[in-house]
Amino acid sequence: MFCSIILSVLITTLVHESNAQLSSSFYSSTCPNVSSIVRSVVQQALQSDPRIGASLTRLHFHDCFVNGCDASVLLDQGGNITLSEKGAVPNNNSARGFDVVDKIKSAVENSCPGVVSCADILALAAEASVSLGGGPSWNVVLGRRDGVIANQSGANNSIPTPFESLANITAKFAAVGLNITDLVALSSAHTFGRAQCRFFNQRLFNWSGTGSPDPTLSPSYVASLQQRCPQNGSSGTTLNNLDPSSPDTFDNNYFSNLINNRGLLQTDQELFSSNNTVTISLVNSFAGNQTAFFEAFVQSMINMANISPLTAPQGQIRSNCRKLN
Repeated sequence: MFCSIILSVLITTLVHESNAQLSSSFYSSTCPNVSSIVRSVVQQALQSDPRIGASLTRLHFHDCFVNGCDASVLLDQGGNITLSEKGAVPNNNSARGFDVVDKIKSAVENSCPGVVSCADILALAAEASVSLGGGPSWNVVLGRRDGVIANQSGANNSIPTPFESLANITAKFAAVGLNITDLVALSSAHTFGRAQCRFFNQRLFNWSGTGSPDPTLSPSYVASLQQRCPQNGSSGTTLNNLDPSSPDTFDNNYFSNLINNRGLLQTDQELFSSNNTVTISLVNSFAGNQTAFFEAFVQSMINMANISPLTAPQGQIRSNCRKLN
């Protein structure tokens, strides 16, 4: 069954690649060192900020779910951009890593001016972040162009939130051509990084008006989280490890945490606690086989990176990722 799922995803990926005119060798003659340039800057950033890998991976995710993978999430408000996606609820005071993207863009421009899009930089930075975190590596397909509009409303409505039901998030994935396997595989990006108390404290004290914690959380885990996120405290922005067992490593412990009722966000734990036989089966499979998980994650990242990309002559190659040319 698992092999058939992977084969189906692979076929879908190949179709998307063909339609999108993307290729892993797109810059082979115009900027052959782009992947190593991106990796070098990400590696340097990780030395002072162990969170940055998760943050860059999340930026790519939040970009692709709005207008496709066009780097619209990077645009600042101003000029023709009246409402930036950075101001949308899923991004405001939460999305980060923009300064590292600027450093990557500067390094790439110094080597290959006017050639590499910011959208491709986001895709490459996500791959480098996962790989440097101990996860799999893959050949990133390239050739995207940068969008010329931002869509704050789309960001508010299309990006999955930590408070939604599995049915709602499944619908949001389906709306951009991703299936339930993609949902489970991509959710595992929460195997590294942090989350603020405000994104899960509704689970700790008064779940659904019961006056008690979410019963799908381990009692010992609840107790430790309640200390970090007190009910009447001002700790909404306090950071907590998404994966309490290996917070800065990309591995399959995320799935073991779900089995042990230690999924930090509601949307994480629902993959195992919602009585959805497909997601439960995938969680069990990936928890027991990291190689299978890595293979599925790579396929799903490629699928996501192929959501409605702009290719020449559409869009532009921004010289500054924060603003239009």
